[in-house]
Amino acid sequence: MKKATKLSIAITTAFYMLCGCMGYASFGDFAPDNLLTGFGFYNPFWLLDIANAAIVIHLVGAYQVFCQPIFTFVEKWASQRWPESKTITKELKIPMPIRGFRPYKLNLFRLVWRTAFVMLTTVISMLLPFFGDVVGILGAFGFWPLTVYFPVEMYIEQKKISKWSSRWICLKMLSMGCLMISILAGTGSIAGVILDLKVYKPFKTTY
Repeated sequence: MKKATKLSIAITTAFYMLCGCMGYASFGDFAPDNLLTGFGFYNPFWLLDIANAAIVIHLVGAYQVFCQPIFTFVEKWASQRWPESKTITKELKIPMPIRGFRPYKLNLFRLVWRTAFVMLTTVISMLLPFFGDVVGILGAFGFWPLTVYFPVEMYIEQKKISKWSSRWICLKMLSMGCLMISILAGTGSIAGVILDLKVYKPFKTTY
């Protein structure tokens, strides 16, 4: 698991650094958010289709990772808040037309709540044409605490690293450096959103 994690982080870091550094070195502030269509070309179309399909597969999986805890929390809270409600607690067994498969358990509240949540998030995403800047803000705010601060603090606590030792100082410097990067990235993304709002039109995107 450790080897797989190291390899995946190394590949992801190299890919993002190449895209970010080479894009900025080539185009500066005019580097587009969408590297596939931001330059005004749509050929070869099959390459763009493959890339978009890969993005869909990636986002479907990522969406589940973020949403399943929210779904579970709300459904657990609702069942504890209204334990006698059949709409929330009762599960309907729907027989499957194929032999050998168990009946599908359907909960009405789960169906309505999850459908409404997905529809709401979809509408909100359609209202935000400046996708890159919004993702930049979320990434900047989530990068330091989740990716750097908490892992570093847990590592220090687990390894019992003494304060003001060379390793402790290096880890703290790494954490503070990443914090500064997150602040700068968040500031730049907020500035981008402010500029985008000046020409903002709902449910419309610009290419």
